[in-house]
Parts: sequence; structure tokens; C-alpha cells
Amino acid sequence: MFSGGLSVTLPSESFSANEWKARCELAALYRLIAYFRMTDLIDTHISMAIPDDPGHFLINRYGKVFEQMCASDLVRIDKFGHVKDLQLEQSNVNAAGFVIHSAIHQARPDLKCIIHTHTPHGAGVSAQEEGLLPISQHALKFYGCLSYHGYEGIALRAEEKERLIADLGTNNAMILRNHGLLVGGRHVAHAFHEIYFLERACQIQIHALAGGRQLSYPPEEVRRRTAEQFQRDEAEEIIQRAWTAALSLIADEKDLYCS
Repeated sequence: MFSGGLSVTLPSESFSANEWKARCELAALYRLIAYFRMTDLIDTHISMAIPDDPGHFLINRYGKVFEQMCASDLVRIDKFGHVKDLQLEQSNVNAAGFVIHSAIHQARPDLKCIIHTHTPHGAGVSAQEEGLLPISQHALKFYGCLSYHGYEGIALRAEEKERLIADLGTNNAMILRNHGLLVGGRHVAHAFHEIYFLERACQIQIHALAGGRQLSYPPEEVRRRTAEQFQRDEAEEIIQRAWTAALSLIADEKDLYCS
């Protein structure tokens, strides 16, 4: 787990040091998603596997807006969606959100943090038959490694999990048709980087199509080269720098979200 420069102090004996650090990071991520206007009131979710605690995850208490998320608001759940926080036993966890997240966490333990959004641009691209077009540098980050999952209604049925997992495959990002975006990351900073680029790629596409002019497509060789460049050796350092920079945007809220 990477902290990206976020130092935290354990407030009590209620949580282990590792869990409290994860809670602070996840609460910060919720607030950053709000900062970049990727929220949908109380819907959509971000989840994280709890370090050193296999089979347990953190997710938002359903009903609290992302702008106000605090570390203590996050709910510990098991792989079945049962609340495991003594302090938050009466908390609600969104059923549809957990179906999606639990499926990915169980099938892809390498993805420690999962983000799901319903933004206008992300949902807009999800409704376009061609999906994400290779027309921008942001989009080319996902060239050849972006999955799609067909819409089946609100994700309440457990049987949809198998199809979600099969459609995601080995990729870290997926467009949920007629729904929104889903990404996973090795840690919080990585997940943030994935959703930021995918959201920006969708924004660019919607604006480009709205221009009403012929689109320019890079040659296939350039598309593949660009996708490979995003995986170069220094990519992890760039991801960490971006996370630290993003945290600076909400630095004055740290005492609030890490509480």
C-alpha cells in the first residue's frame, strides 16, 4: 500500500495502524472524486481491501455524500457484504454497489482499490456503440486493455458477478454499458490515476463528437506505442507524484477526512 505522502495518526485502539491508514487514504480518495465532480449524489462507490485482513473490505456508509466522507464513516464488510464494524453495525451498505465490488475483489486480489462512477461523460460514452474511441492521448492509455460489460439492469443479482469477472478479464478498467465506468488499482494512487485518465478520455470524446467535424485517428502503430509508453518503468513514480499533487488540493480538509 502506498501513502503518497499522506501521514496519519492512529486516533484510538479501535483500528489497527494499517487499517486506519487505509481508511484515511480511502476517505481522501472519496473527497477527491467529489472534488473532480465524479459523484452521483449518494450512489457509486469506492472500496478497498483492508491490509493484513484477508476477506474484509472498506466501503462507504450509504447515504453520506463523498464531499463529507471521513475515515470513521467507512464500513468494514466481509466478502458476503455483512457489516463487521461494531460501531457501525446499523449502517447501510448499498447492495448493488457491493455486488459489483465484491465480484472484482474476489476474482482479482491484485486490485486492492476499486472505483465505480456514473459521470455524464462516462455514462455518455458507455451508451455509444463504438465505446471509447482512440482519439486522444488519454484514451490511448487504455488502448487494447479496456473491457466492456453489457447492461443487465441495476446490479442486484449475484449471478451477474460471473459475467462481470469474465468481461473484465485481466484488464484494470471496464466500461459498463449504459451505466458508467469501473477501474481497479494496485493501491489507492493507482486506482485514482486510472479513473482520472478514463474520465478525461470520455470527456474529450464527448466534446470532440459535439464539434460536428471529422475526427482524426492516430495510426495503429502509434496507438499501440502510446499504450506501451504508459507502462514504462517510471510509470509508478508518475502515479505517486500525481496522487501527492491531488492530495494537495484537499490538504486543508485532512483533519476532517482523517477523523
